[in-house]
Amino acid sequence: MRLLGYVSDERYVALADVAIEFSNHQGQSWEYRSRASGAVWGELPDGDYTAILQKSGFGAKRVQFRSVDGQSHHFRLLSDGLVGYIWPKCVRSGEFAEFRVHAVEPFKAELWRYGWDVSFVRGLGWHDEHGPRATMQITPDGDYTQSGAAWNRVGYQGGNPQQAVTAPDRSGLYYIRTFTRSGLEFSFPWVVAPASPQSAIAVLASNITWNAYNSFGGRSNYIHADDFPATPTVNARQELKRYTEADHQTWGCDHYSPLAFERPEPINHIDFRERITDPIEGRAACHIAPAEWRLFGWLEREKFPYDLYSETQLHHGVLDLTRYRLLIISTHPEYWTRSMYERVKHWVFHEGGRLMYLGGNGLNCEVSLFDNDTMVVHNGNISSLWAEGIGAESRMAKRLESEASLLGVVFTPSGIMTGAPYRALNADHWIFAGTDLKAGDLFGTQSLHRRCPGGASGHETDKISASSPRNVQLLAKGLNPDDGGAEMVLFDTPSNGAVFSVGSICYPSSLPVDEHVSKITANVIRRFAE
Repeated sequence: MRLLGYVSDERYVALADVAIEFSNHQGQSWEYRSRASGAVWGELPDGDYTAILQKSGFGAKRVQFRSVDGQSHHFRLLSDGLVGYIWPKCVRSGEFAEFRVHAVEPFKAELWRYGWDVSFVRGLGWHDEHGPRATMQITPDGDYTQSGAAWNRVGYQGGNPQQAVTAPDRSGLYYIRTFTRSGLEFSFPWVVAPASPQSAIAVLASNITWNAYNSFGGRSNYIHADDFPATPTVNARQELKRYTEADHQTWGCDHYSPLAFERPEPINHIDFRERITDPIEGRAACHIAPAEWRLFGWLEREKFPYDLYSETQLHHGVLDLTRYRLLIISTHPEYWTRSMYERVKHWVFHEGGRLMYLGGNGLNCEVSLFDNDTMVVHNGNISSLWAEGIGAESRMAKRLESEASLLGVVFTPSGIMTGAPYRALNADHWIFAGTDLKAGDLFGTQSLHRRCPGGASGHETDKISASSPRNVQLLAKGLNPDDGGAEMVLFDTPSNGAVFSVGSICYPSSLPVDEHVSKITANVIRRFAE
């Protein structure tokens, strides 16, 4: 007996008791079952085989498999359920995309727009096939987080026109909602940029960060960031180094494998009944698309016209900054490419651009994007998120320069995973006009952020550093413990550009419900966009 391979699901969790039939071209066949570890042991001569995998609750599939002594194969199965994504995930108005959905029963799809109101755009029909379970997707074997989920490729010759969608004329954040008669529901985002600029304000959706945190397929930049371990997980608390080693660091490697954009993003799902003023529940939603929606909708409530783009569209030049007066980034834009950073900095410092940074832990780490729709994160081999553990103020600073040079502030771990209000320090400044706040008064007490409740300053926070421009003005500071409050700052550039930063992931979650946060932000937008 020898080890033929392992079987795991879409989370790289070991699957036991999977029936596997191996057959060769000579008509011979062998049947084995995976063990508790997911391991498949058997007596199989070297050669080429068709492997058929079956397990209740998972999609069966055929795999072309080569048995070689001393090598093991990584078989992957996809659990029954409802999940999907649209591809491309970011387009311009009038462009086409295809929604790719995994379901084991008929499903209905609808297109909705997420602004201040959640509005129905149009139905996308019921979807089923003549064959049994023919709407079930098939994932590749191995680590497809590096190459993509490859849905709608097997059995969809010539594409699938029934699942093609034309991007609406109006820019914004859209969601495809899917649901089944049995009660399953799943939604996934679609960023629609304008065909040509329609406003003086451009807003970025942080889709690079979404991908960094997306663990569909079993890896993200936080779980198995460098590569899969040799065997799938049986019990995470007993096996993953982040739980078993006291000195483990998430980024303790010199090199990191790619992460593909072409995967579902369960972390970005928004419940169909959720409204923009509802609390943001759960661990992930409070710092990615569901939280960014709070900003986009608030802009519409305050009647600020804007054009929405993704970060990757900025990188690829779809967003032409010369056509805009103001760029807004928000919530958690942690991962940027070098060209994005350098382009925005030049625009602010030499072309009079105005930048509003309404987030925290932003521009903290460089990524590289590749033509095959993958990215590599340049975390480096670091021992902590403090400057002494990185060897610089941030991962970006280690490779390029501190983001404080552009944003005025940089993330530090003090105050992490807490929430608190801000205290006004310079209440006579024009950003506080109409708020009636005085020096020492608190604001940002209301927040929809439920992972780190307590106020507009929180989750992860940024502060002034030695790399900040000399003319940076400190206007307010969060009251988070360990002097960890976000620092709200403003500075001008010689070209008549300007930067306003709030330094807090929690900040956009306060916009719909906190009067002072809303007024301050509106004051800056009016001044910057004029």
